[in-house]
Amino acid sequence: MKLNHLNLTVTDVTAARGFLETYFGLQTRHTRGDAFAMLSDDDGIVFTLMKGASVSYPKTFHIGFIQESEERVNEINRRLKEDGYEVEPPTRSHGWTFYVQAPGGFLVEVLCLS
Repeated sequence: MKLNHLNLTVTDVTAARGFLETYFGLQTRHTRGDAFAMLSDDDGIVFTLMKGASVSYPKTFHIGFIQESEERVNEINRRLKEDGYEVEPPTRSHGWTFYVQAPGGFLVEVLCLS
């Protein structure tokens, strides 16, 4: 069995959707105005975003995008910095990793496990 659907409540569906498309290659499959978006990736996950008036995830809640190499993690980190996101450089922890606050109110981890 594999996880193949995730729904997040976000404060800004359009901004969150653009972020996920730009940095992680998700593709929009369906939208309902600025209240809902369905995205997917090449591995078949269905990722939905629903607009909420406020978002309050637990402090440690996050979603993650595992990359094939440390160089790819570094590249995403660099692009985010260049585009104005506040990100710390990657560090060695449970992998080569960093976190970024995504538009819409959720945290994203970018990591390489090898």
